[in-house]
Amino acid sequence: MEEFFLFGALLEASMIDRKNGDKPITFEVTIGNYGNEVDGLSRPQRPRPRPRKEPGDEEEVDLIQKSSDDETDEGGDLPSVSSSPPMRPQITDRNYFHLPYLERKPCIYIKSWWPDQRRRLYNANIVDHVADKLEEGLNDVQEMIKTEKSYPERRLRGVLEELSCGCYRFLSLADKDQGHWSRTRLDRERLKSCMRELESMGQQAKTLRAQVKWHTVRDKLRLCQNFLHKLRFLADEPQHSVPDVFIWMMSNNKRIAYARVPSKDLLFSTVEEELGKDCAKVKTLFLKLPGKRGFGSAGWTVQAKLELYLWLGLSKQRKDFLCGLPCGFEEVRAAQDPGLHAFPPISLLYTKKQAFQLRAHMYQARSLFAADSSGLSDPFARVFFINQSQCTEVLNETLCPTWDQMLVFDNLELYGEAHELRDDPPIIVIEIYDQDTMGKADFIGRTFAKPLVKMADEAYCPPRFPPQLEYYQIYRGNATAGDLLAAFELLQIGPAGKADLPPINGPVDVDRGPIMPVPMGIRPVLSKYRIEVLFWGLRDLKRVNLAQVDRPRVDIECAGKGVQSSLIPNYKKNPNFNTLVKWFEVDLPENELLHPPLNIRVVDCRAFGRYTLVGSHTVSSLRRFIYRPPDRSAPSWNTSGRLLQGRRVLYSAGPSSHPTGEVVVNMEPEVPVKKLETVVKLDATSDAVIKVDVADEEKERKKKKKKGSSEEPEEEEPDESMLDWWSKYFASIDTMKEQLRQQEASGTDLEEKEEMDNTEGLKGPMKGKEKARAAKEERKKRTQSPGPGQGSEAPEKKKPKIDELKVYPKELESEFDSFEDWLHTFNLLRGKTGDDEDGATEEERIVGRFKGSLCVYKVPLPEDVSREAGYDPTYGMFQGIPSNDPINVLVRVYVVRATDLHPADINGKADPYIAIRLGKTDIRDKENYISKQLNPVFGKSFDIEASFPMESLLTVAVYDWDLVGTDDLIGETKIDLENRFYSKHRATCGIAQTYSTHGYNIWRDPMKPSQILTRLCKEGKVDGPHFGPPGRVKVSNRVFTGPSEMEDENGQRKPTEEHVALLALRYWEDIPRVGCRLVPEHVETRPLLNPDKPGIEQGRLELWVDMFPMDMPAPGTPLDISPRKPKKYELRVIVWNTDEVVLEDDDFFTGEKSSDIFVRGWLKGQQEDKQDTDVHYHSLTGEGNFNWRYLFPFDYLAAEEKIVISKKESMFSWDETEYKVPARLTLQIWDADHFSADDFLGAIELDLNRFPRGAKTAKQCSMEMATGELDVPLVSIFKQKRVKGWWPLLARNENDEFELTGKVEAELHLLTAEEAEKNPVGLARNEPDPLEKPNRPDTAFVWFLNPLKSIKYLICTQYKWLIIKIVLALLGLLMLALFLYSLPGYMVKKLLGA
Repeated sequence: MEEFFLFGALLEASMIDRKNGDKPITFEVTIGNYGNEVDGLSRPQRPRPRPRKEPGDEEEVDLIQKSSDDETDEGGDLPSVSSSPPMRPQITDRNYFHLPYLERKPCIYIKSWWPDQRRRLYNANIVDHVADKLEEGLNDVQEMIKTEKSYPERRLRGVLEELSCGCYRFLSLADKDQGHWSRTRLDRERLKSCMRELESMGQQAKTLRAQVKWHTVRDKLRLCQNFLHKLRFLADEPQHSVPDVFIWMMSNNKRIAYARVPSKDLLFSTVEEELGKDCAKVKTLFLKLPGKRGFGSAGWTVQAKLELYLWLGLSKQRKDFLCGLPCGFEEVRAAQDPGLHAFPPISLLYTKKQAFQLRAHMYQARSLFAADSSGLSDPFARVFFINQSQCTEVLNETLCPTWDQMLVFDNLELYGEAHELRDDPPIIVIEIYDQDTMGKADFIGRTFAKPLVKMADEAYCPPRFPPQLEYYQIYRGNATAGDLLAAFELLQIGPAGKADLPPINGPVDVDRGPIMPVPMGIRPVLSKYRIEVLFWGLRDLKRVNLAQVDRPRVDIECAGKGVQSSLIPNYKKNPNFNTLVKWFEVDLPENELLHPPLNIRVVDCRAFGRYTLVGSHTVSSLRRFIYRPPDRSAPSWNTSGRLLQGRRVLYSAGPSSHPTGEVVVNMEPEVPVKKLETVVKLDATSDAVIKVDVADEEKERKKKKKKGSSEEPEEEEPDESMLDWWSKYFASIDTMKEQLRQQEASGTDLEEKEEMDNTEGLKGPMKGKEKARAAKEERKKRTQSPGPGQGSEAPEKKKPKIDELKVYPKELESEFDSFEDWLHTFNLLRGKTGDDEDGATEEERIVGRFKGSLCVYKVPLPEDVSREAGYDPTYGMFQGIPSNDPINVLVRVYVVRATDLHPADINGKADPYIAIRLGKTDIRDKENYISKQLNPVFGKSFDIEASFPMESLLTVAVYDWDLVGTDDLIGETKIDLENRFYSKHRATCGIAQTYSTHGYNIWRDPMKPSQILTRLCKEGKVDGPHFGPPGRVKVSNRVFTGPSEMEDENGQRKPTEEHVALLALRYWEDIPRVGCRLVPEHVETRPLLNPDKPGIEQGRLELWVDMFPMDMPAPGTPLDISPRKPKKYELRVIVWNTDEVVLEDDDFFTGEKSSDIFVRGWLKGQQEDKQDTDVHYHSLTGEGNFNWRYLFPFDYLAAEEKIVISKKESMFSWDETEYKVPARLTLQIWDADHFSADDFLGAIELDLNRFPRGAKTAKQCSMEMATGELDVPLVSIFKQKRVKGWWPLLARNENDEFELTGKVEAELHLLTAEEAEKNPVGLARNEPDPLEKPNRPDTAFVWFLNPLKSIKYLICTQYKWLIIKIVLALLGLLMLALFLYSLPGYMVKKLLGA
């Protein structure tokens, strides 16, 4: 147990709620039960001395040990003083009271005993310290990005550097007292975990610091936010140690309100990082109601505001417990005995006080909370400082009040030294209220500010004075409720009195009564602006109070001025406005950052003159709507260093074969580098020529054809009849992937260059390093782009020339700025009628959309704008906008495919189909659902007739088909067709890359390129188009040249202007004044979202939408984008022979090596249909003879080079699932075993589209053919149709390296299903067209099936001579035996002479 000492000093008590203002008030401070006088538990009990525990002992430690010992201390008796003396409050204003402490500040001190668990709190403080620094840095970076300041990436790098230093500092500090007896196992494990996390975070921060570049700042900022969340989580200590400190406000011996301060924030330490953030500091506390009354709206009202100084630490560390108090006081002790000097004071008597005047410059509030049912408020502000308060005037019916009022607080007395007050003045509390005619004012929000202090001896001059207006965030509970634009200055009144203060000009505004405006140096400089509003229409308005909106009107308000739209007489019939443009004038600050927001309110005009608020929208920044007159001195076509669509454009002043001012764009990337034209820089008046050299390109191609006649067939031009829309689509996807790769590469190069520039700028010339870097860059470039003779040409050659479209990996809106080039969409939000809706997301609060636009400009307008040809004053700045009358449109939706759909079925798959909704039309393509697919290819087009503006929101949804029950929504995407239809980017029908009247690239738009160009020039009041001579068109001061002929379906060439017109359209953005990028022929990728799973992408859908007005010529038939049907083929594989197969078995009798060989084959994805040859037994040389035929029928998609397999997943499946697999043939050799599993010997997998041509003989066949080390010509069975040869078979050895295990001679023959039917063949060696039996050696048999044969073989081959020798020997022996047997008889005969 350690003795802790808590000291507090009450410096100010104000903002006491008027309900508590009639009785004396006292404040009580408690820590645990120490200091609790009301409940009679305040006498601190000294714990009984106890033996020290061993470091590893983890028994529970008693928190409080009662003892009968007298409470004596080294300094004598020290009773705790835990409450301030009672005092009667005085009135501040009609809402609040304050306690007149003046120069005598009451103190409290408490002694308490707790187990020494300070290490836990210290570690939490170190982590908090790191997190606070990180949060401050991240807020800085966000502010820099928001205000568009330069180099936010440098600040972020600094923040990450600080973070990694902070993490390593924790590692060095946190490991202290590890062996302390009070450490529990959880402490030790948690410390290990924290150290691991912070070490890893420090390393990550270092790594991230190196990756921060200007274009990645936002992404890295998000990652840093994750660090912050993790640090806050780690700082949260799960075990209790020293209890928190409670400050109670007591009246009549009852607890009225409280504040709670975590003990770790007050804990003293000699190490700066471990010190609590509020230790020995004056803290402002707002007391709230106890229990449930303190939550919700009741908890927002302040019961009291305290300025309180607190210090908590061990009694033995308490010598400096007064060090953080404002200076200039004397200590007043309870007993005046000189021996008791160690006692803390019971009050502080301030002898030094300073006189001040506070000037609160209340200029404006913005985006306030709507407190009235009208969606507006009647706001006023109440400013509190010490024991004074003042109010601004009430401004009616606004959410952005401009009070423009200075509040002066006189006779302010602040206690303490002047220099301390200058650095750390007391805070100002500003509360915003809504004035109600009946009842009391409603609380809107509260904010805090610190004033800028000017001492008497300082001059009132720049840079500190006059103060700048600043934004202060207004809070309502935990939610934000707007911003306050104000400045506060605290001026010291010197010996000469108020005469030295900057003069106050009296009330200038006589109309407003005795109200002083904000002085000139502080208030922003105002200019007269005109705000023009384009009222287009209202969309998707929801019901209000159960009644439908019928006669809506839009009210626009900005800085107290405003304008109303015309009334829509019947919203259901036509939701557009009759009068399109209205305007009003308003005084706005010159500084755009100080512009007030603009409020858009929609009201419904109901019976008896009632107006009901439907919804409102706040445009927080007018910046993007400010009109800036074009700079006439600048060239109208910015050419400096610009790359047109990624093609190369050269600028030089050398002699040129073209007239001055020509721009040549080589449209064909294949044209060699040496044929690049020189170009002279343009000026604003010059004519620019863009020409496409097709003739040269044609010649090049012919040359190539002649030269490369012997080359591989892959380089041929693709056959037109073979190409379809999908060919174009897949080629475009490859291009998109390539572009993304190049963007990433160029992005990193750019970054390195920028880094280099920065370091050069910072450090001056760095020659050695610079050279090294430059050399490194050069090397990189060389490796990335090989020379013309190197590998760079290889991919170019292989890519066939196919016209492409643009595939966007995101929505079209994000590419073209939501098509808000002149028509903007503002989401209308439901006014918060009650605070129960604080938790509602913005999506849920949307009640409709207002379509229109704003244009803000200084008055008067430059004369040259109003003098322009065809200027109509009724439309103001919105010249040339189309009519908003209802229009009938044919909408054609093409849905290509979906990717990464969220599984909807229990088997982890889905059965998706398309559903389309537009107005009253609802199409569900349920019959054509695709079974068990998460990446379905739909290939569908849908035609819908719609009437804009009533039916303009297109919803394309993907549903999951279910056999039983309702179908589930996987996800949907919504497209606003109206903005697309009216956009200047012309998103009705994409502009194709080339013009063609037939084939796969047929022109889809009913208007030809020349007609579109003529219309655009007419609408934009542009001079042109002037066609002629052939192959040339002039638009404004731009000249485009290109091919002048085209081929029709019969191959006849005829003159046309469409090619050059199309070229002009593709470069329309370069036309001066009216130019903008036109939407190309495209496919967009849209995320699918599900309302039940907000914010989580459920997959992506690729589609595009064409729109054709019904009063124009009808478009042609829809493009056929239906999925390609696979073609049926049959692959016939004849396995003739094998050779050099490894021998696996040992002969039972002879021990010879042999193998029983057979060959197995299958097509990928059809393993269950694998086919085996018969077995060639007992091969002693590795040679096998088979003459065996496999038949593999399959369905093949030529464009995707995939085999399509349809099969049921299980016997319970309702229908078949389709799979696409690469076309690959696998051949394997095996060693057959009768009593054990067969042994795998080797294999080869042949990609039927590109596999090495087989060797003519077994000797020429080598392992390198399969590994790619040998440059063998690749063949495609789909082109060759029939291939025969030897291929190597490989297997991995023990070292996981490939080795040759055999060779197979095979013949591959590919036929279409029709051809196969005409010429049938038999499987294996069967009829029809049987193969002859293989001529195998006599040794090829099985010994236990042919025992006689095996004996014959055994005897004949192995032991022939041995048997002959044995027979001869036996004969010899027999004769010898007979001789010996007959010898005695013969001799007897001879002897006896018989």
